[in-house]
Amino acid sequence: MTAAERFEAYDSSHVTVLVLFVVGAILVVVAGRRLRGTDVERTASRVGAVAVASVTIPLQIAQFTPAEWNLDTSLPLQLCDFAWMIAVHALWTRHRTSVTITWLWGLTLTMQGMLTPDLASPFPEPRFIMFWAMHVLIIWAAFWLVPGLGIGPTWRTYRQTIAVTFVWLVATMCFNAVVGTNYGYVNGKPDRASALDLLPAWPWYVLVQIVVLTIVWAALSAPWAVDRPRYARS
Repeated sequence: MTAAERFEAYDSSHVTVLVLFVVGAILVVVAGRRLRGTDVERTASRVGAVAVASVTIPLQIAQFTPAEWNLDTSLPLQLCDFAWMIAVHALWTRHRTSVTITWLWGLTLTMQGMLTPDLASPFPEPRFIMFWAMHVLIIWAAFWLVPGLGIGPTWRTYRQTIAVTFVWLVATMCFNAVVGTNYGYVNGKPDRASALDLLPAWPWYVLVQIVVLTIVWAALSAPWAVDRPRYARS
C-alpha cells in the first residue's frame, strides 16, 4: 500500500466521520430524552442493540478471512472489541453496570481512538468501515443511554468499571507478552502519533493512564451518581 493509498488522520474521510459522529450524538440524545419513559423507549434501545451487533459481528468475522487476517490486529482483544459487546448488552437490558462501562469507556478510551486513530486502511476498505462503525456506535450508545435515557452511573458501577478494566489490562498485557502482540497498546506505544506520546515511556504511561482514568471517570460519574433516575434498572 502506497502512502497515497493509506488513511491519514484528519484527512477528508476522517473529518467526515467526525462530523457525522457529532451530528449523530446530538440526535440520539434528543431522541432519548423525548422517548424517555415511553413505551417506545425499550423497543428503540433494542433496535439499537441489534444495529450495533449487525454491523460489528460480520466485520469482526471478516478479520479472520485470509485477505484480512493479521495476528497483531485481527483478534478481538482490543478494549473496543469488548466495548461493543457490552454496549449491545446495555442497550438490550439497560443494566446499569453495562451502561456505566459503555459510558466511561466510550467517552474516554473509545473517543481517544477516534481522535488519534491507529489505522492504515482508507475508505471504503472493510477494516476502515469496521474501525469507525465500532467506535461511533459505541459512543452513540453511551449518549443514548446516559444523557438520553438518564440511566447514569453510580459509585458502585464506577468501581465495577475500574475492576473490569483492570482485569482486561492484566489479561491483555500477559497475552501480548507471550505472543508478541500489542493489543490495547498496553505493552508499548503505537507507531502513529497518539495522546500516549505525551506520557512517559512504558510501563510508566500505563500507570499514568490508570490514575488519569480513575479521576476522569469519577468526574463523568459524579453528576449521575448524585441524581439517579428511579425507573432505570439497577
